Amino acid sequence: MVTRSKEETEVVLTRPLSIDGESDVAYRAPNLSHRILSLFKNVRPGSDLTTHFKLPPLFNFPKSHLQCYGETVYCIGSDMLSRCNLADNSVDRFRSVVAWSISTLRPPIFGVAPYNPILGETHHVSRATLNVLLEQISHHPPVSALHATDEKQNIELIWCQQCVSKFHGATVETEMRGKRQLKLLSRGETYEMNSPNLLIRFLPMLGVDWAGNVRIRCPESGLEAELRYGPKSFLGLRGSHRSVKGKIYETSRRKTLFELNGHWDRTVTMKDNNSGRLTVIYNAEEVFSGLKTPIVNDLQGVQSTESAAVWSELSQAIMSQDWEKAKQAKNAVEEKQRELLRERESKGTTWVPQYFSVTYSQDGGWDCSPTQQWVPPAPIVVPLA
Repeated sequence: MVTRSKEETEVVLTRPLSIDGESDVAYRAPNLSHRILSLFKNVRPGSDLTTHFKLPPLFNFPKSHLQCYGETVYCIGSDMLSRCNLADNSVDRFRSVVAWSISTLRPPIFGVAPYNPILGETHHVSRATLNVLLEQISHHPPVSALHATDEKQNIELIWCQQCVSKFHGATVETEMRGKRQLKLLSRGETYEMNSPNLLIRFLPMLGVDWAGNVRIRCPESGLEAELRYGPKSFLGLRGSHRSVKGKIYETSRRKTLFELNGHWDRTVTMKDNNSGRLTVIYNAEEVFSGLKTPIVNDLQGVQSTESAAVWSELSQAIMSQDWEKAKQAKNAVEEKQRELLRERESKGTTWVPQYFSVTYSQDGGWDCSPTQQWVPPAPIVVPLA
């Protein structure tokens, strides 16, 4: 959807990814495997692709990484985030947080990727009383920050995420570094968690999957969870596609309370180790059903740094498959960033994020803290009906 103001500000918003990984772009690049492999012909195994690798528009789909991160929070069919704060029992709340964590995964699309956000790019969207704000707090390396608050439900989210992609010959693995926090403010509980990694395979079979270990812990309740996301095997003959297995246990005694098993694109069941009872805690059909494309509610309130505005010309060109125009639009955005960098260097100034204070240490990596207590309502909203 394209929205224009009288001052010719354009905002392009595309529908969220479905459970099948479908997007507004129905094309696939011709000779896809050959073209993708040609991108890596001069890249050595073990190389860091995050900083030195540029993707042509032919391999982009019309969203920024910031929009993709934000959609995992505000584009959801069933409001699993609010459920986390409803139960009076800390064990039940922890189970709800685990289920919500699984719901934040979105199906990746092989052969195309979102745009790498520019420095200072923002994305601000509201869904009912949940207000979500993201900002790109570093470009080299790429680091994104997210702050979301729901005053009605007394919930706060703070994420700081750095993507590190490395080429390994037949695969590219993107490690999602950084900490994610979910705070249930009225309960005095903070849940810390990480994200699985993204694994792209070129040989012997093309494919892309979420894979790796996720740990969720709540120091206040003394509970932890360990989840293992599994891809298919190297040859694609073994392994359970999009599987998730794990357990919830007491930190002090390492006593397992529940065992989890299933698939994040279908259902995940939980077994109570005391009673043996099985319960479905996650149903992908509920999460992905009826997803709505965000709409502009207040065009004058959209900032120039908004993802949907920054990349609007490129997104339109990609959706119309005008590759020459797409190349020009992408170059224009990147050149403007180089000009701003040269200007800062000439003045001896340092760029500072608008909405986050940022720290970095060799041991702890990147960390961020929001500069405002509550995220204000956004000019872009997710329709509820």
